[in-house]
Amino acid sequence: MLPRRWVVEWTFSWIDQNRRMSKDYERLTQTSEAFIYVAMSRLMAR
Repeated sequence: MLPRRWVVEWTFSWIDQNRRMSKDYERLTQTSEAFIYVAMSRLMAR
């Protein structure tokens, strides 16, 4: 079984692969949260 730390690091890496998520442009936390959902949905759809 993988250590939990690696799972978290891989998740952050997958999120950062989306160009918009690589920097924190958003003013509202709800907008950032929505883009995280979009990024992870795109990953799961692949």
